[in-house]
Amino acid sequence: MKRAFLFFFVIGLAVLAASCSIDDDQTNFKYTTLKTVNASLPDTFELGRVYKVDVNLLRPDDCTYSETFDVRRSFTDSTNIRTVAAIGIVLDEGPCEAVNDSIQDSFQFEVIYSNPYVFQFYTGDDENGEPEFLEIEVPVKHRR
Repeated sequence: MKRAFLFFFVIGLAVLAASCSIDDDQTNFKYTTLKTVNASLPDTFELGRVYKVDVNLLRPDDCTYSETFDVRRSFTDSTNIRTVAAIGIVLDEGPCEAVNDSIQDSFQFEVIYSNPYVFQFYTGDDENGEPEFLEIEVPVKHRR
């Protein structure tokens, strides 16, 4: 009985898998980097806490939505640097209308180092194609 059930189960899975079709020639979306308008961070962090970081982003058209954040870390001797880029998704829905709206999104950030943090939020490229950043430094205090 178990063999018969297993046989029919495997056959059913094979039929189900064969009936699904993935069209690789058609892409429904693409990723893009969104520009940061401003960000809201506390005046100080407390070591060991998790904070919600609110970020206002520029939405260039009605086909673009905020998807996630790419937060990269680097260090100097006395500072923790976080470079933040908002990743958007552009849906392939035909013609898109320019809206230039500011939308808000957020990410969670855990404070694990006692040195100050410097956040560098991507705001776009300058006339030479070099990235520009909004820089915000937040000192860290210890819990009592």
